Formats: sequence, structure tokens, C-alpha cells
Amino acid sequence: MLFTNFIFLFVFFPLCVGGYLVLWGIQKKTGKVNLRIGDIFLIFASLGFYGWARLEGILYLCIYILLAYAMGKMIEKKDSSVDKSKIAVGVSVLVLAGILYFYKYIDFTLQSLNDILQTDFTLFYVLVPLGISFITFSAISYVVDIYRGNSTAGSLLDVALYISFFPKVVSGPIVLWKDFQPQIQHRTVNDVRFTYGLNRIMIGYAKKVLLADSFGAMVSDIQQSLVGGMDVPTAWWCALLYMLQIYYDFAGYSDIALGLGELFGFRFKENFHFPYISASITEFWRRWHISLGTWFREYIYIPLGGNRKGKIRTLVNLFIVFLVTGIWHGAGWNYILWGALNGMCMLIERCIRDKKFYVRIPYVVKWGVTMFIVLISWQIFRIASLSDGADSLKIMFGITGFSSVNFTFAYYFTPKMITLAVFGILGATAFHKKCFYNIYSKVNESRILFVIQEVALFGIMILAVMFIINSTYSPFIYFQY
Repeated sequence: MLFTNFIFLFVFFPLCVGGYLVLWGIQKKTGKVNLRIGDIFLIFASLGFYGWARLEGILYLCIYILLAYAMGKMIEKKDSSVDKSKIAVGVSVLVLAGILYFYKYIDFTLQSLNDILQTDFTLFYVLVPLGISFITFSAISYVVDIYRGNSTAGSLLDVALYISFFPKVVSGPIVLWKDFQPQIQHRTVNDVRFTYGLNRIMIGYAKKVLLADSFGAMVSDIQQSLVGGMDVPTAWWCALLYMLQIYYDFAGYSDIALGLGELFGFRFKENFHFPYISASITEFWRRWHISLGTWFREYIYIPLGGNRKGKIRTLVNLFIVFLVTGIWHGAGWNYILWGALNGMCMLIERCIRDKKFYVRIPYVVKWGVTMFIVLISWQIFRIASLSDGADSLKIMFGITGFSSVNFTFAYYFTPKMITLAVFGILGATAFHKKCFYNIYSKVNESRILFVIQEVALFGIMILAVMFIINSTYSPFIYFQY
């Protein structure tokens, strides 16, 4: 079920939040905390949310929950023997990673072998369960955190809530078990958190519907008209709009997910922190999809040795992480190339970051170079076929030209889109300034200003709903991962 679906907005969301608050209030008033009727309700609601796209998805999710729980209990029972625990956690991770590989990569692997070796392996054409990458990473976090002693296995109810929790089940953010478990028993819902959650949700819808979907519709139009030729300005305009689209699409989703978590008493870590102000690819990845970066650091980079085994090993570990990052995003050579490109940039920056010439380079130059690399890498990420991606870059740099173009840049540079792009650029860069945080603090200290803020946000939400009604383009990009 999409967050932009009318069923979600006007049926599931009010019934789920209202039902949970009623049950939570009853539980709190009666003092029967161990009944956890609110959590049971939330689990069934989450299963319904997940199964909305395909009913059999509920079965997949339940199997994952039972499998992760059984593995966690097995690892916890073997904690008296280090060797047995290592074997147990190793087998658990291999099983979970194997399931992910089969569903997402088996056909890609077989097809690649067919192309390279001229063989004729039969493809499986399996239907990939929704959000399997995020679900698998949650399950791996669960078993590894238990093995490390960061958390206990918890009850089956705890695991079911952790893995199925609907705000994060499909597209994250990836919440670690060691961060989720303490909040299960020690969380509360109050008017401050509830208001903050609603505000975050409304801001998320504004990012997704008003900005990301508008950019996405234009990118789609430009791409569809490619058969009629494309001029250089249009190619760069398309690349810029996609750069804004993917940010506001996923950041908007994350805002909605974090806001929903607040409504149920869960506080998750930020997933984006103005990545487009970064002056290096290293900084960019500290600010972009933070939960994914945290997961890779915790469960791949550190186990590989991190930066504790010398410079060469550190560089190798970094490159491995980014290669896996590319592979995680999808079964395609474009994702692998995208991950390798980011990994190579990270290695170069790690080698020169302390050099005098690099330190002296002005911030604006570093920022410009970084954003150029990010923009180009998003083109590789966006277009599945490497040949099509290369053709797109050739058009951008004027290597490929067209004798005639049906729609020139003047057709796509509309006042509406230029205005939205300006707002998008400012929102992704300038709003990180401290002065905006100070304004926000002052607004919340004043009752009148606070009311004005809430009315404005509600108005923006109504506008977003109107856009949803009139729009034919509203998919979340990260739903496919």
C-alpha cells in the first residue's frame, strides 16, 4: 500500500492510528501492560498494509518473522559457547542473505552467465516480495545484535512488531534491532510527540507530492520524447530534475515514516541530513540514506576490519562496502557501476584528504565537483541499460547530436517547473542554515506563531491531496528495492 494511496490516507491511516490510541489508552488505564493489545493490533494492521499489494505477501512476511525469531533464540541459547554462537550466527546470516539473493539476483546472475558464456540456463522469473531488501537487513540486524550481546532475542511479539512495523517495512528507514527493542517497552505517546509526528508527515507529503512527483512527471515526459531527439540543455535539465526527484521522493517517504513512528511512540534516527550541501562524496554518504550507511558500517565494514588493519585494508573495505551498496540497490550492471563509481571517489578522497593542495581548495569548488559527480552518478543509477546510460551522457556532453528536435528546451523550461526547481534547490541546500532552526524554535515558543504554522502545514497537506487527485505519477522510487 502506497502512502499516497487514498485508501491509506482516508481509511487505513485514521483507523490504524485511532484504533491504536484507543487500545493504548485502555491498556494504560487498566494497568494491564503485559496484554500489549495495542502492539497486537499494530502487528495485524502492518500485515494488512504489507499484504495490500499481494495477499501472499503476508505469508512471506510471517515466514521471515518466524525464521528470524527461531534463529535469534538459537543464537541466544548458544551464547555459552563462542564457537557454536559463531556458527549459528554465520548460518543465520547466510540463510537470510541467500533468500535475498534468490529473489533479487538469481535471474540476473543466470542471464549474465547466458550472455557471457553463451549458455542456456533457464530463468526462474520469481516474483520479488515487496521490500525484501529492507526486511532482510532488519532480520540480519536482529540476529547479529543478539550474537554481539547488544540486545536480547525478545518475544515473538517483539520480533513480529520489529520486522512488520508498517512505516518502515517497505522502504525503510532501516532501524537496527538494538535501537528498536528498548523502545518496545519504554515508549509513550503524548500531545507534543503526536503533533510533531503529524507535522513531519505533512512535510513528507509536501516533499513527495508537490516536489518529487512534479519533477518525476517532467523527467518521464522528457525520457518518453527522446525518440524525437533531445538538445543538450534539455538533457542537463532532465538530469537536474531527477537529482531533485530522487532526493525529495525518498526524503519525503522517510519524513512520513518517521512521523508515523512518532504517532506510535517510536523515535527513529534521521535518514537524510541535507546531502546536497556536501563538499565530498564521503560527506554525501554521511548525509544520504543514513540508515543504510549505518547498517553497512555495523554489519559489513566493521566485521571486515574497518580502519583498524592499515590503510590498504581500509581502502579495500570501503570499496567492498560501496560495491555491495550498488548491488543491494538492484540486479543490474548500472547499479554495480554506480556503487563502484562512488567507491572509487571515496578511495581517492581518503588518499588525498590530508594533502595540503586538497585542504586549500575552497569549499564552493569542492561542493561543485561533488554535485557534478553526484548528478552524473544518478544518471547511471536511473537508466537500467548501460548502453542507454552511455547514450544519455553522450547527449549531455554534446557527443551525440540530433539533426532535428521535436521539443527543445524551451518546451520543458516552463515557469512552473523552474519555480519548483528553485524551491527544490533551496529546500535541499539553504534550509540547513542555523537561522532556520532558530526561526523554528521561536515559532514553537509562541502560541500565535505555532497556530499559524499548523494552519500553513494543514493547507500544504490539502494542496498535496489535491495534487494526488490530479496526478497520474506518484510511485515511490525506493519501493522497487
